[in-house]
Amino acid sequence: MDFFTTDYIAFFLIVALGLALGKLKIKGLSLDISAIIFVAMAFGHAGVNMPSIFQQIGLILFMFSVGTQAGPGFFEAFRAKGLQLVLLAVVVIVSGMLTTILFRYLFNIDNSLVTGLFTGAITSASGLAAAAEISGSPLVAIGFGLAYPFGILGIILFVRLSPRFLGISISGEEKKYEDELHSEHPELLYRNFVVENPNVIGKTLADLSIRTVTHTNISKILRNNTPITPTSDTTLERHDIIRASGNREDLNTLSYFIGPETTVEIPESKKFVVRSFLISNRRNIGKTIAESEFLHQYNATVTSIRRTGIDIVPSANTRLRFGDKVTLSAPDENIPKIGKVLGDSREELDEIDFLPIAVGVLLGVFIGQIQIPLGNGLEFSLGLTGGVLISALILSKIGKTGNIVWNISGTTNQYLRKLGLIFFLAYIGTEAGAKLGPTIHEHGYGLILVGAVISLVPMFTAVIFGRMVLNINYLSLLGAITGSMTSTPALSAVEPLTRTNAPQEAYAAVYPLSLVLIIIVSQVLVSL
Repeated sequence: MDFFTTDYIAFFLIVALGLALGKLKIKGLSLDISAIIFVAMAFGHAGVNMPSIFQQIGLILFMFSVGTQAGPGFFEAFRAKGLQLVLLAVVVIVSGMLTTILFRYLFNIDNSLVTGLFTGAITSASGLAAAAEISGSPLVAIGFGLAYPFGILGIILFVRLSPRFLGISISGEEKKYEDELHSEHPELLYRNFVVENPNVIGKTLADLSIRTVTHTNISKILRNNTPITPTSDTTLERHDIIRASGNREDLNTLSYFIGPETTVEIPESKKFVVRSFLISNRRNIGKTIAESEFLHQYNATVTSIRRTGIDIVPSANTRLRFGDKVTLSAPDENIPKIGKVLGDSREELDEIDFLPIAVGVLLGVFIGQIQIPLGNGLEFSLGLTGGVLISALILSKIGKTGNIVWNISGTTNQYLRKLGLIFFLAYIGTEAGAKLGPTIHEHGYGLILVGAVISLVPMFTAVIFGRMVLNINYLSLLGAITGSMTSTPALSAVEPLTRTNAPQEAYAAVYPLSLVLIIIVSQVLVSL
C-alpha cells in the first residue's frame, strides 16, 4: 500500500483514474477533467497527501492561461458589460453574507465559526486568512473545513448540471454570444462599386482617406477590363469598378462616397493573388498596418484580419497580434517574400516559449504581494492567484515588449491550462478528502448543511438576478458565478461546456473585485 501512497505514484494514479472517470457520460453529461477532484478526495480520505507546491504550480499555470486567453477581449468586454458583471458579483457576495447572518442569529452560531462556514462555502482561502487574523480563533478554520468540501463540489455540480435542470440550451447560448460578438464586430462583406462621384475622380486613395472616412478597404480595381491592385498612390478614374470589404453600414457609406453598387465581377489577375497568412514572425507584433513593411515593400493590401474567431475590418491603426490570420492581395511573385516577413508558421505558433510565462508569473507574484489599504488599519492583497491573473490580463493586452511576446497560441494555452488544473485538482481534492471525515465526526451534519445552503443561495440568486434582471448570457453568467465565488475548480468544470471564451472573460472581469469584497465581508462577519 505504501507504494501507491508515494507522492508521484499517487499523483499519476489520481490523474489517470480521474481522466478515465471524466470520460464517462451519463445521459450526455460528463465531469471531464474536473472528475480528478472526486478521485483525489477518495485518496485524501484514505490518507494520501500531495505536496503543497502542487497547488501553487497548478494555480499559477491555470490562472496565467486564463488571463492570457481572456486578456485581449477582457478590456472590451469589461467596457461593454462591466457594470452588469460588477453588480452581479456584489449580489452574489451580499446574498451569501445575508444568508450567513440569518443563520448566525437563527441558530446562535459563534461569529468565528459562522464566518469560517461563509469562507468555506464560497471556497475563499483569502477570506479565511483575513477572518482568522482578526478573530485569532481556531473556529474559523473549523467552519471553513466543514463547509469547504461541499463548497468545492457544490459549485462544480451546479455549473455543470444547472443548464440541464433549468432547460438552458448551451448551443443556443453560444449562438447568442457569437451574435453579440458579431454585432460588436459586424460580418465582413465584399461588394463592388462603380466610381461615378465627380468629387473623387482624379484623386488618389491617400488623398481621399477612404479607410479613415468609410472604415472600408479597397482590395481591387477593374480599369479598362484589367484588374489592378491599388496602392495609396492609385488615382480613381470614372467608371472604375472597385472591390471593397467592410460591414454593411460602412459599405453603404462608401456607396454614397464613391458611386453605386454593381454586380459586375472583377476577374482574378494572374499577377495578383489573395492569400491568408499567420502572424508568427515577432517583428510584426504590435505594429500597426500602416507601419508594416510588407504593405509598401511588396505592394500588398490587407482586406481582413481573423482574430479569436472574429473577422475584423482592418484600418491603418489596427495593431497586429501574435496568431492573427491576415488576408491580403499582392502580386504573385511577392507572396513568398510576404510569407517570410509575416512568418506564416503554424509550428512557430504552437512552440512553447517559457520565458514570457516565467517573467509574467514573477510579475504576478509581486503584484499579489502588494498590500492595499482599506482604511481603519485594514489592508488586503490579491495574493498569488489574483496577482498572476492581473499580470496575465495586462501583458496579453500589451502583446509585445521588445523581443518578448506575451501572447501565446491557443494550443499552448490549452496545454498550460490542463496541466495547471491537473496539479491543482489533485492537491485540493486530497486536502478536502482528508478533512471530510474528521469534521463530520466532530461537528455532525447540521453545520455542513448550513454551509451548503450558504453556497447554494448565492448561486441561485445569481441565476435569477442575472437572467431575469440583467439578461446576461448563461455562459457569461456561469463564469461570473465562479469568479464571484473565487472558485477555480468550478471554472475548470465550465470550460468543457463551450468552445467560446465567455466564461473566462466573465470570470476574469469579476474575480479581482470579488476577492476584495469577500475579504471585507469576512472581516465584517467575524466582528459582528
